[in-house]
Amino acid sequence: MRRGAAGLAGAATALVLLAGYAGLDVADAVPGPLTTTPPPTAEPLPTAPAAVAPDAAPAPVLAPPGTAAPVPDPAALQARLAPVLADPALGPAPSAVVADALTGEVLLSLAADAPRTPASVTKLLTAAAALHVLGPGSRAATTVVRGTSPDEVVLVAGGDVLLSAGAGEPGAAAGRAGLADLAAATAAALREAGAGTVAVRLDDALFNGPAVSPGWGAGDVAAGYVAPIAPIAVDEGRLVPGRDAPRAADPALEAARTFARLLAEQGVAVAPADVDGGVARAAADPGAPVLARVESATTAAQVELMLTESDNTLAEVLGRRVAVATGRPGTFEDAGAAVTAAVADLGVDVTGVQLQGVSGLGRGTRLPARVLTDLLALATSDERPELSALLSGLPVAGVTGTLAERYRGESAAAAGVVRAKTGTLTGVSSLAGYVRDADGRVLAFAVLSDAVPAGASWGARRAEDALAAALAACGCS
Repeated sequence: MRRGAAGLAGAATALVLLAGYAGLDVADAVPGPLTTTPPPTAEPLPTAPAAVAPDAAPAPVLAPPGTAAPVPDPAALQARLAPVLADPALGPAPSAVVADALTGEVLLSLAADAPRTPASVTKLLTAAAALHVLGPGSRAATTVVRGTSPDEVVLVAGGDVLLSAGAGEPGAAAGRAGLADLAAATAAALREAGAGTVAVRLDDALFNGPAVSPGWGAGDVAAGYVAPIAPIAVDEGRLVPGRDAPRAADPALEAARTFARLLAEQGVAVAPADVDGGVARAAADPGAPVLARVESATTAAQVELMLTESDNTLAEVLGRRVAVATGRPGTFEDAGAAVTAAVADLGVDVTGVQLQGVSGLGRGTRLPARVLTDLLALATSDERPELSALLSGLPVAGVTGTLAERYRGESAAAAGVVRAKTGTLTGVSSLAGYVRDADGRVLAFAVLSDAVPAGASWGARRAEDALAAALAACGCS
């Protein structure tokens, strides 16, 4: 799979952050190990505009390297990585691929086509599908429409599970749209119409099927790792603040009850049962007049959040939105089929891909490492500029998201340099992303281990980090 000399143009914004985060950390603007131990690199990346003084000219974004940076010699690279891949913590049969991000040339291949349980690196496929099908600038709308009778209003779910219970924050990914704003706009429309007492109804029929996947662990919802999947929720159904906070059993209904209370606080006479939490479900008339509307952050912003924080709930919701947008029902099965089809439509060979849900929590999910590096190489090319948020959303080693606490000790030199998606389940550990090697070549890599020995999860992570760090230090031309 050859790429043009401008192949990394679509990745410029994302890859410049590899240096930008390093600069910000040195200035103590973000947490990380770099403040005291800046990562040594043979050819530092350009400084991000956010890391320079306000009166200084912004540094250019990362220019396409073309063919100036040499491609690693496959034999030398394989010799460098062989000891890491032989680490017993990765289990008896890890799979791994390293490819030149500019050309797609495979430089290392170990069981590249063998389907493995990938855990959360599955979200790379979900991200690509959402950006490709929904579009980076698309938004999910939550609306209130007139009901079938004059004394009813219907809250219509449109796929936003990041709603704020209060006012929306225009620049935020989570909480851009606020139920308080929606209630205020609805109240104004009702007053203008001279409405009396109204009943609040909920139409959450956008998604279908079970809200909880049989592929999830029995305690995943209770532990707050994921919420029951619905097309509307306040803060993804969290009952209290916190990443892994307990979730509502019915996030959509809880959102509707919150809306009813907020509407009453705006001075609207709302049926007492609704204010007390007795909101009923009812289908909205497709042609009903819209009273109020709020919109989520863009799909690109949601994808970035989903990847950085490895947000399982958001991943499953984005997958169902992809299913609905392609004419399928909004079920777990249809989301998996729709995401797979979208990745294939992008030109990636999806042979061996089997998705049970699209967050990576499903134990029945399988995919080959080759699919990940093929997708990552495609995302850096000028062929698919819509995929740029897939790159910018990847966690930065030692600095952000699920890599914030990694890349210490032996792999600390790669902190701020590696950008990758993590994946962890019991007995499963994976890592897939990008690194710029010591010669300045950008490489895509993936390592999947789904037979990690009991008690070796941390060892597997250290081995994966060591692999990425070895790539970063590789002057293997």
